[in-house]
Amino acid sequence: MNKQLTFKRGAFVAAVIAAVVTVAWYQASRASAKEEALAPSAAAKAADGKGHTARSARPALSVQVVRPEQADWPLELNANGAIAAWQEAVVGAELAGLRLDAVLVNVGDRVRKGQVLATLANEAVLADIQNARASLLEAEALAAEAKSNADRARKLRAADAISAQEAQRSLTSEQTALARVESAKALLATQELRGRQTRVLAPDDGVISARSATVGAVAQPGVELFRLIRQSRLEWRAELPSADLTRVQPGMKALATPPGGQPVEGRVRMVAPTVDGGTRNGIVYVDLPASAAQAGARAGMFAPGKVAVGQASGLTVPQTAVLLRDGFSYVFVLEGAPSGQQEAAQTSVRQVKVKVGRRQGERVEVIEGLKDGAQVVAAGVAFLADGDTVRVVGERS
Repeated sequence: MNKQLTFKRGAFVAAVIAAVVTVAWYQASRASAKEEALAPSAAAKAADGKGHTARSARPALSVQVVRPEQADWPLELNANGAIAAWQEAVVGAELAGLRLDAVLVNVGDRVRKGQVLATLANEAVLADIQNARASLLEAEALAAEAKSNADRARKLRAADAISAQEAQRSLTSEQTALARVESAKALLATQELRGRQTRVLAPDDGVISARSATVGAVAQPGVELFRLIRQSRLEWRAELPSADLTRVQPGMKALATPPGGQPVEGRVRMVAPTVDGGTRNGIVYVDLPASAAQAGARAGMFAPGKVAVGQASGLTVPQTAVLLRDGFSYVFVLEGAPSGQQEAAQTSVRQVKVKVGRRQGERVEVIEGLKDGAQVVAAGVAFLADGDTVRVVGERS
């Protein structure tokens, strides 16, 4: 028993000694690794006379620089608005109770002024015309007889062969017969007018934009049969804030872009004299050319566009020099002149926040944040960070 107890105590002591040795070895290893890690930092700190920790060296990026340029660009106001017909004409029948006999045009057809669009059944009207003509012939015959009697009465009265009362009666009959002739002529003209109104005519040149006429339907006065875009002219009704309306004048150029179509250039015809009380926007009426339909413009479309209100000078740089990061625009400018005048001189860059404006072609306007004459990195800005060292290999013209 004593031998077993002695053996267990010896094993326990040996295990404790082994654990202590292991812990001591682990601590010594950590201390050695820490000294090795701190050695480069200490060397770097010693190399830096100001006591600042030096960053790990990065290879310098070769860049070209460019200087901002002043440019006169069009000053444009962005707008949205509907494309609509310049004027629309509603075409309907002028006679009541007549059946539509034929419809000769459809939506999209181009028509000329006076062209027949539809015809009404004219059998009853033709009968009325024949009746009016017969009435005129009868009135003219009675007028001829009355005139003959009146001429005879004048002669007899001159010879004092009849009384003045009889002569007057003959003259009155003549006047009455002549009046009946005029009435018959007027009735005939009315019936002939009704005959012409059995043809529905185009009131102007243009294109048919709507058709509700149906063969066999009974036409009623004032009921729309066709809708016509006069002279095929369209206009863009651009909406602008009330503060911008005073900058727009008739005759200015405007550009509307129909959905899925090509930009169409027009001219401002007029500025609305009133402003919408709800939106505080006013409407600028822009006349579009006849070629707008070929460019994809259709009445009823909603199109974005611009109104050119003049020229304005601005500081511009290439688009490749502007970096968009976190919703803001930045450019990189050289901190100073490159060290030395030789090719491939090295210098550092500084990231500058800027505000951009108009864009034209491959250039963009810088409104704020950049000074004229600064040297700006022309391209490759996505690979740069504030304070990086770059190798300047030339200046882009």
